[in-house]
Amino acid sequence: MPEYLSPGVYVEEFESGPRPMEGVSTSTAGFIGLAEKGEVEGLPLLVTNVADFQRKFGGYLSQNEFGDYRYLAYAVEHFFINGGGRCYVMRVAPNDAKAAVYETQDKILVLSAKNPGIWGDKLRVKIYPSSKAKTQIYQVTNDPVTSEIKYKVKNSAGFNGGDVVMYSDGEKSEYVVVKSSQDNILTFKTPLAAGEGAVDDALLPKRILTTCEFSIQVVYKDIVELFENVSLNVSEANYIEKAVSRSNLIRVTANPTEPAPIPPFKVITGKEEFVKAEGSEKIDLVSEIFALSGGSNGSIKSITAADFMGVDNGPGKRSGIKAFIDNDEVSLMSIPGVTDPDVQLSLVAHCESLGSRFAVLDIPREKKTVADVETHRNIFDSNYSAMYSPWLQVFDPLEKRNIFIPPSGSVLGVYARVDTQRGVHKAPANEVIRACSGLDCQYNKGEQDILNPKGVNLIRYFTGEGIRVWGARTASSNSLWKYINVRRLFIFLEESIKKNTNWVVFEPNDEALWSRVQRTIENFLTSVWRSGALMGSSTAEAFFVKVDRTTMSQDDIDNGRLICVIGVAPVKPAEFVIFRITQKTGDQQ
Repeated sequence: MPEYLSPGVYVEEFESGPRPMEGVSTSTAGFIGLAEKGEVEGLPLLVTNVADFQRKFGGYLSQNEFGDYRYLAYAVEHFFINGGGRCYVMRVAPNDAKAAVYETQDKILVLSAKNPGIWGDKLRVKIYPSSKAKTQIYQVTNDPVTSEIKYKVKNSAGFNGGDVVMYSDGEKSEYVVVKSSQDNILTFKTPLAAGEGAVDDALLPKRILTTCEFSIQVVYKDIVELFENVSLNVSEANYIEKAVSRSNLIRVTANPTEPAPIPPFKVITGKEEFVKAEGSEKIDLVSEIFALSGGSNGSIKSITAADFMGVDNGPGKRSGIKAFIDNDEVSLMSIPGVTDPDVQLSLVAHCESLGSRFAVLDIPREKKTVADVETHRNIFDSNYSAMYSPWLQVFDPLEKRNIFIPPSGSVLGVYARVDTQRGVHKAPANEVIRACSGLDCQYNKGEQDILNPKGVNLIRYFTGEGIRVWGARTASSNSLWKYINVRRLFIFLEESIKKNTNWVVFEPNDEALWSRVQRTIENFLTSVWRSGALMGSSTAEAFFVKVDRTTMSQDDIDNGRLICVIGVAPVKPAEFVIFRITQKTGDQQ
């Protein structure tokens, strides 16, 4: 309770009504697969268009090198072509894939590509001398207590203990290491040979002190990263490993040694910082360019189901499917072209355990007959997944010819398009697949009569109507959850309610709170009903929300449980449209 300690008028705010609820996204996809580059451990990366994918994960992969594991780039591309807006991608790489490296003189600096792959061989790293601070010396004194020689300077900012410093009088120079820096007073591990002759208090001094650092420029194709004024001084914020840690292209491992009066550029390259042009008095800075090598994409023969399933090494260190545990935005999942039952079952189990996402599975390309398709279909029984066949014919920008790709990427794009245009309650079927010029095989109505009831969604060609998704069933034997849109609608409702009711936790568990919770959810479900997602001519027919003494006992209340019971009537797709026609005779009324 607020305290009132002096006379006056007090105004207080309090909340009593329902809180507005906003529906969660249902069209954010998650993809897993092999790529040219990209991290194989950590968090999946957000991708918002094809160019963004190519910057982060590289381009298309060749059939000769990557075989049936090359379809990630194509799936992501056709996801966006078919209406997808955003997705998260996690790369998988063979265990024997290697990152390109370069080791400088005496291995003082080891440069390596950020992640494995032959792409790293195209990296070029340029190192050149630089300086973060310079000043002039005003006074040289001898401390009577410590016998240290102290140098009073104009400004000691940027001069830190352990830094290598160059003193120059305009003609010759010498190097020393800073021992301490405080209040514009510097001490060095060894005094300057110039002694008091180093003093220069002129407005435009000739004798100056400059710190010795170096800058690194990293180039990969049209991507350029620049890290200026980095140092080999471990104790400083601009230490090389700290500075380059934010790079998307390289990693740096340094082997620091005791600071010596040698410029770090020379320590790394073995070359002097400056060079005098032949036949000229002009002195120029020098630079060194390194090319990384030894990168390898690995062998596809070494890839196993375990690589796609991933390893859980804790938050931020997970791989494969397990990397998506750290992501709460994805609602659709696919591993394009990977039809190993162990991998697909692991993906389905991931979606079921989280309860917040839906898996789209490819059927192996070689399984084309009804019997073969049924064999693969019978492995699964889950209302958190759906299966599609056959594979799609599309144009390959890499090989400049038509190829066949798995349908999952295009289908997820159709899901996203339907969600945006109509809503998650609309079945993602009877929709054209864009940029698809053909099918790997043509199924007829008789074959679909067998496969459709068993939960295999076929993609078919119709004269004058193009190539369309012609099925909307989950891979479940439970008739309550046989339609994709019903399961995805419930995922949408459950996640929206969960996300928007965190404010209830730790509130007083009484009738006032129950009333607010009920009105909050009823208002949300009313908007869902008005969008056409729920059946019924009124809200009473479409849903109910109960949270009172009938939904929880006193024991529940005493143990901190608030139990709300919600029922909704989802719309079902008109899967079979039947027109009954009869003859009308002249004497019929």
